[in-house]
Amino acid sequence: MNIRAILMGLAFAFMWSSAFTSARVIVAYAPPMASLSLRFFISGLIGVGIALWLGQSFKLTRAQWRATIIFGICQNALYLGLNFVAMQWVEAGLASIIASTMPLIVAMLGWMVLGDRLKPMALIGLILGFVGVALIMGGRLEGGLDWTGIALCIIGAFALAIATLSVSGASSGGNVMMIVGLQMFVGSACLAVVAGFTETIEITWSWQLIVAFLYTTFVPGLLATWVWFTLVNNIGAVKAATFHFLNPFFGVAVAAVLLGEKMGTLDVIGVVIVAAGILAVQLSKQKPTQA
Repeated sequence: MNIRAILMGLAFAFMWSSAFTSARVIVAYAPPMASLSLRFFISGLIGVGIALWLGQSFKLTRAQWRATIIFGICQNALYLGLNFVAMQWVEAGLASIIASTMPLIVAMLGWMVLGDRLKPMALIGLILGFVGVALIMGGRLEGGLDWTGIALCIIGAFALAIATLSVSGASSGGNVMMIVGLQMFVGSACLAVVAGFTETIEITWSWQLIVAFLYTTFVPGLLATWVWFTLVNNIGAVKAATFHFLNPFFGVAVAAVLLGEKMGTLDVIGVVIVAAGILAVQLSKQKPTQA
């Protein structure tokens, strides 16, 4: 793995984790699903526009179309949609920790559903990861937890895991930015329908809302997605996913700095355990290099 790939991985992990903090700000001022639908629509317009400017086309392979639709529904509509709704009651740091267990869920689903064989290190990683999450939640029981919001975050993490299992092949064949833009449109359309039936458009305008919305649209929305697809295309999904072990650190740190969310001793210990579990699962998937 070269320096460029490492820097891209670090950048992706930070941008991905910071989205929970900006989402927490957005839902304090505007309806979650309508806001997210608009964000995806704007990101889609910009993404497709950049793709066309780069000479990319709408001619995707069958695998790319399949991955674009599944990714748009599972990641954008389900994972992010459910997290935006949950963010009305769940702190950004806790939501980011739950979402960061996605590599653990991928490994678990591969083992239980697809029959993948888990190496001892992966099994240890799974146990560590879920123990870490339980430790964090246990430490916050005294302050009260909204279990509806947590359930939405967990369902969203499973949706993201399914998207990850289905997205292989999306970045091969070129047209990466076009794929990024089109899957934004898929998510926008799904959320617009749900928002139309379930939400009342009431917005409290503020500079915090505007800054958070623009940041979410351009940084986690467009830039992070492009970086992820490019990273997967350059070093492969297994190595790229290793950077997810940094998400608990970044997610909790950004929320603490910008939102003032408290970090207890159990939070710190739990984050370290979760990160270690994720790293163990990802490292177990890597093939040993031959001399």
